[in-house]
Amino acid sequence: MKKIILVLASMVMAAGIASAQDMAQATELYNNGATAITLKNWTEALDCFQKALAMGTEIGEEADELVANCKTAIPGVALEIAKDLIKENKFDDALAKTEEVAKIAEEYGNEEVALQATKLQPDILIRKGNFAEEGADKDYATAADCYAKAYAIDTTAGKTALRLGAALKKLGKNDEAIKAFQHAGWNGEEEVANKQIATIYLQDAQVAYKAKKFADAIKAAEKANAIAENPNAYLIAGQSAQGLKKNADAIKNFEKYLELKPTASNANGIAFTVAALYQQSGNKGKALEYYKKVENDAKFGAQAKQQITALGGK
Repeated sequence: MKKIILVLASMVMAAGIASAQDMAQATELYNNGATAITLKNWTEALDCFQKALAMGTEIGEEADELVANCKTAIPGVALEIAKDLIKENKFDDALAKTEEVAKIAEEYGNEEVALQATKLQPDILIRKGNFAEEGADKDYATAADCYAKAYAIDTTAGKTALRLGAALKKLGKNDEAIKAFQHAGWNGEEEVANKQIATIYLQDAQVAYKAKKFADAIKAAEKANAIAENPNAYLIAGQSAQGLKKNADAIKNFEKYLELKPTASNANGIAFTVAALYQQSGNKGKALEYYKKVENDAKFGAQAKQQITALGGK
């Protein structure tokens, strides 16, 4: 009986010694992790803390404090690794790491780090999009995809929506670009967004005019001007109305063009056209007014003077 008791005692003592050794090793790992943090060696620090956590969990109650400290350190260290991946332009790896960090942080009750990891994700996507756009290949498709994903995470980010709209515009996806710019406008970027939308409509008007789709050109020009008045939109609308033989509309748009851009290189030519249109419509007074504007012009002066004389203006 005495021998059995002695054996049991020796086993308990051996177990105690083993437990103490494990605790010492786990503590050493934790301290190594803390040292690695001071050196900003995040990968080594994470490895040490994870190993210390695993050992501490196995040890049990004696290692509760060590386990708690490891759980406090691990999410923040893992987040620093994600930040380093961003600096190295390893965007996909960084995204995966932030998802991992958020999950671990939530599991360990570290809501602050979980929130930081989640907030990093749209920034990573934007950086990836910028990198794709600025690269030699000008990969606007990848950029648009990244900006769309970033905006889906934070639908209040007006500047992200602007980036998305610009990338879609470069891809020729004007309808989608307009929607993105509208979202940007709803989120504090109205002035810039409206200019972008107006530019798209103006481009549509130019394309339609060149294709002699005059009605479509007028609609697009009117949309552009409804957002932000543009002399070129009025010019296209005037030329398109003239192409449809809608002289009154042509005059209205040409006059607005001259009002907004009186010193344009083609101003005298447009004024001469307005004079001719007024003459065709039987408005002698307005025809004379516009012919007199260009009677001294090197190109149109001679014809203008002939018409002034014909209309009894001199």
